[in-house]
Amino acid sequence: MSGMALIWAANVKGLKPAAKIVLIQLADFHNKETGQCNPSTQRLADECEMGRATLFRHMVTLEECGLVTRHARGDGDGGRGSNQYELHLDITLGPSARPKGGGSGQNGVESQNETGGNVSKKRGKSLNGETGVVPNRDTNLIIEPVKEPSTRRREAGEAERILRAYPPDRLRGKAACLAQIEEAMNEGIAPEDLWQAVQVYATDSAGFTRSKVCFSDNWFQSRRWQAFIERSNAEREEAEATQADHHARLVTWINDRSPMCKHITPPQVTALIAANLVSKVQLRAAGLEG
Repeated sequence: MSGMALIWAANVKGLKPAAKIVLIQLADFHNKETGQCNPSTQRLADECEMGRATLFRHMVTLEECGLVTRHARGDGDGGRGSNQYELHLDITLGPSARPKGGGSGQNGVESQNETGGNVSKKRGKSLNGETGVVPNRDTNLIIEPVKEPSTRRREAGEAERILRAYPPDRLRGKAACLAQIEEAMNEGIAPEDLWQAVQVYATDSAGFTRSKVCFSDNWFQSRRWQAFIERSNAEREEAEATQADHHARLVTWINDRSPMCKHITPPQVTALIAANLVSKVQLRAAGLEG
């Protein structure tokens, strides 16, 4: 466990409560000596008290705002091992905390270095008029011009990213797969949902005999992602309703200073504070630390 990582995760602003719980739990697995953070998907889901599909959805949010990077690992026998997670401790803002025009200054991204000082890494205009992007995690910051891709190029990039998540030893017919993915996106299926569907299948099939893992062209052709998306949407609605009821019960315990407060875990306390359901004064009165 890394105290620095936990403090960083608790201070990240702009995340929804559930996404912040995932970030805090990841930080709890962070080893400050090695920099490694590699809980299994099931262990992380259990600690966060959510389903794997919900976990993947919030992980996408953490990745998209630059807080976390996932690295796939093998198990040494040609299969897939648990992911390794890289925490970017210099980033302190989630999506909703960033102004529409950017962070600090025009198109800026506010970050924090390891000593706690604020660092401003700006995204501005380079001398030749192209967009300059300063990599958040580079020690030597070098502005590289990056042109905003067209819609078609973005879709192609998303399709490639989705296909890369498929078990690599069962890839077949790349062009056909990409065409099926782009067709699904043109029908209005969110790229993130497709990516999560592939991630879940890749994780669930990791222990299968490889002959029982579907080839990618057949998988996308038969639209096997569709059942996952329908199920995850239903699980999302059910989980949000369950979480709201659960939080309401915890708040009642805290307000009543019930003996049941001893069963409230630190991640639950963090979630209640992030959702503005309780104050630190109420927590202390109930014998809990905020």
